[in-house]
Amino acid sequence: MDAMTLLQQRSSMGKLMAPAPDAEQLEAMYRAALRAPDHKELRPWRFIEFSGDGLDRLGELFAEAERAENPDAPEAVLEGARKKPRRAPMIIAVVARVTPDEPKVPRVEQVISAGCAAHGLLLAAHAQGLGAMWRTGKYAFDATVREGLGLAEQDELVGFLYLGQVGGRHRPVPEHDLDAFVERWS
Repeated sequence: MDAMTLLQQRSSMGKLMAPAPDAEQLEAMYRAALRAPDHKELRPWRFIEFSGDGLDRLGELFAEAERAENPDAPEAVLEGARKKPRRAPMIIAVVARVTPDEPKVPRVEQVISAGCAAHGLLLAAHAQGLGAMWRTGKYAFDATVREGLGLAEQDELVGFLYLGQVGGRHRPVPEHDLDAFVERWS
């Protein structure tokens, strides 16, 4: 796949099936992620892989977050939280590992850099024929989840990348009117 096609045709895939990306595919994805813009070479990224039983552990962490939010949460709500990670055979959590008090690289730039690394993972997945979906939702911002993942106070959970084989139909990529997004000063 040529680069322009990749950049213009990548789309999120909500239905993902096993198998998870293999070691070779993951290596290619991480190598792409590590090419993200990185002012002062801070490398403000951390990746946490979940597969197999790790998905169940993540689901349990989501259920703990539900319990912390509402101690009387019905079992159906807790079970729903436990099942969310099983929507894909692998998830990679992307964490912005922020270096505080870095005068030339503000916090926002470090978080955006981690977001670019996440985008690199998505593009590399798509280039290899894999499906991917970037999800956040309330668990990405939940204190229980942050603590369970070992995030430092200054860190940000950029999102959860759900990965697997493309399942279901691939929707056509919508065309957008560029003039609705581009302002030109000539």
